[in-house]
Amino acid sequence: MEVRSNPIADYSSNPQQNRQRHAPAVASEQHIASPHPIDPTSVTQRLQKELMSLMMSGGDLGVSAFPDGESIFTWIGTIEGGKGTMYEGLSYKLSLRFPLDYPFKPPQVKFETMCFHPNVDQFGNICLDILQDKWSSAYDCRSILLSVQSLLGEPNPESPLNSYAATLWNDKEDYRRMVLKQFFGGEALES
Repeated sequence: MEVRSNPIADYSSNPQQNRQRHAPAVASEQHIASPHPIDPTSVTQRLQKELMSLMMSGGDLGVSAFPDGESIFTWIGTIEGGKGTMYEGLSYKLSLRFPLDYPFKPPQVKFETMCFHPNVDQFGNICLDILQDKWSSAYDCRSILLSVQSLLGEPNPESPLNSYAATLWNDKEDYRRMVLKQFFGGEALES
């Protein structure tokens, strides 16, 4: 009779051997999670191309972005509040963190400047469909920044991250006062 050890039951005897035993399963799970092969060189080239494109045309539209430090995967963006919106005359900083499987996955985009808005929470997280379930690899940094800029003037109060801002949206005078108070005061208001 042959005696075999039970790999599931024996986790404590040899952790190093245990990690080796389960390594292929993890690799195959990662492969399933990302059907597109990850090539950091092509991602870097794509981001460099987007940077050049943005530098050539973005500033004219009130949006800009540049790598933050040495990494091409972390950028700081700026959007200007659109004319005729509650954000006119204000300039907001955003952070953009691109994943290694960009453009197949969206970047993480957050406001770094305090922003009073129905679709922005107190931590700067943004509720915008193209950054989540409506993401497409056809989007680029420029289109993301323009979408966030557009969201400032056209919020979706039906899907708020900041319910107080959503309820105040129809009272333009009080809303603008809160926009300015949070922009200049930097206070986080409770929802």
